[in-house]
Amino acid sequence: MAADTKAIIIAAGLGSRMKKLTATKPKCMAAFGDKTLLQRQIDAYHANGVTDISLVRGYKKEAINYDGITYFDNPDYADNNILNSLFYAEEAINGHVIAAYSDILFENQVVSRLLQSTYDISVVVDIDWRNYYVDRRDHPIEEAENVIFDANKNVIEIGKILSGKNDVHGEFIGMIKLTPTGAETFKQHFHQAKSQYWDKPFQRAPVFQKAYLTDMIQEMVNLGVPVHCVTIQRGWKEIDTVEDYEKALKDFA
Repeated sequence: MAADTKAIIIAAGLGSRMKKLTATKPKCMAAFGDKTLLQRQIDAYHANGVTDISLVRGYKKEAINYDGITYFDNPDYADNNILNSLFYAEEAINGHVIAAYSDILFENQVVSRLLQSTYDISVVVDIDWRNYYVDRRDHPIEEAENVIFDANKNVIEIGKILSGKNDVHGEFIGMIKLTPTGAETFKQHFHQAKSQYWDKPFQRAPVFQKAYLTDMIQEMVNLGVPVHCVTIQRGWKEIDTVEDYEKALKDFA
């Protein structure tokens, strides 16, 4: 399976909460030890036999130029969000494919667990997630992309849903896997939603252009598409703020 699975890394965003760290480069180019965050992602994919990697660039795109990667550029990165950014790489959304945020540091085993899933659409969900938010001031727990799933681990609700909900089961880490059937289903629903909601509110987004990946997942769930949760316990970190980066560096060391 791994040999015919591709990866798409979504790395077009401004990373404005990283302040000085992203003044001259995207946040995926932040250093962790002797490698960048992006290089560590690439290494984790390679360790699992995933070598066909595409990357969507936008902000400071000239700073990302690793060999052996197919690049797609999003010139509209300042006015859209993760979902629309991903679709600049639409030609790579086919076959078996993993799509993931570029600002997550994850262990090889996270990719390995996801590759074992045979469901058409799978998302990685950390069920031991609350501890990450202890003393995390700049990225409050209310901003977590949470997931509620049923007994069969199918998504019921996903997104920034914590307020007033005690039944949240985990946090979406920003990684999704599609089979060939799942990829076609995903693209079909994206284009359907795009034609219906462009310039209009869509799920939790003020307009479709600003939608997150979780908005699209929720839309599919609402329309009866099963989305399976691959659960993990830790083994990853989101690098969204300077505070996140400094904490991650300490843990990394």
